[in-house]
Amino acid sequence: MAVNLTANQGFLETPQRVSEWRRFWRVFLQRKIVVFGLVVFALLIISAAFANFLAPHNPYVGTMADSLQQPSWKYWLGTDIQGRDTLSRIIYGARTVLEVGFITVIIGAVIGFGLGMLAGYFGGALSAVILRVMDAMMSFPMLVLALLLAAVLGGGIQNVIIALTISSIPGNARVMNGLVLSIKQNDYVMAERAMGTSNMRIMLGHILPNSLPPMIVLITLQLGGIIMAEAGLSFLGIGIKPPGAAWGAMVNDGYKYLLTNPVLSFAPGIAIMLVVFAFNLLGDGLRDALDPRLRGLL
Repeated sequence: MAVNLTANQGFLETPQRVSEWRRFWRVFLQRKIVVFGLVVFALLIISAAFANFLAPHNPYVGTMADSLQQPSWKYWLGTDIQGRDTLSRIIYGARTVLEVGFITVIIGAVIGFGLGMLAGYFGGALSAVILRVMDAMMSFPMLVLALLLAAVLGGGIQNVIIALTISSIPGNARVMNGLVLSIKQNDYVMAERAMGTSNMRIMLGHILPNSLPPMIVLITLQLGGIIMAEAGLSFLGIGIKPPGAAWGAMVNDGYKYLLTNPVLSFAPGIAIMLVVFAFNLLGDGLRDALDPRLRGLL
């Protein structure tokens, strides 16, 4: 009888397992600083999606009579040299940030992950060629390579996306190659090979799903770097063409008036800082939430 009671108590004391989705959100939201990053990201999405309704003035057309206005009830963040509302241009600039950031990261990730997977899985001459090309591209810092490509291609949002995409491919390929080299040595992959499973099925069915968590974190962290690079290109005059709203170009336009109207540079500069900081926080939170060592029990 005592043995049965002990066994029952052992069964009753077994912790209850929870869903992976619930565990993910519990770990992701347990730090308040990550919640702050999520709030900033949500505000960025709302600003970009509803810019037509949130912007109090036309961001592209101003009146010279209102040139370089100080912050007031009419212009909350003042106006630039052309009389355009700074707040409205910051709100519309969120669209540029999301468009350049997400398109660049997604295209760069697809190409980089594909090249890295091919190099890591097949090895040999194919790996040597791909990795040597990636090494040559990585010899240039990302911003320098993007600056060179943007200078050759010219300004405009499409050329900026192309330049930043090409400059982001080497890092993605290198990280994916390292993951594939580790994952393909696991027993379940070797068992699939022994059973005669095709290489494509192994790569897409086993290697890719098991490499997604660290790659998702990498993509999130890359967004901050892409946004900084786009702002740098726009600041140097190679990025978004006027009258398009770009935060980097706004910083460049406003730094000439730091003594008389500092908000022209500070406002878009703070926006860049907050967004980059938010993406870094989200990447840090995703790293913790997707860590396999934290999976399982509450």
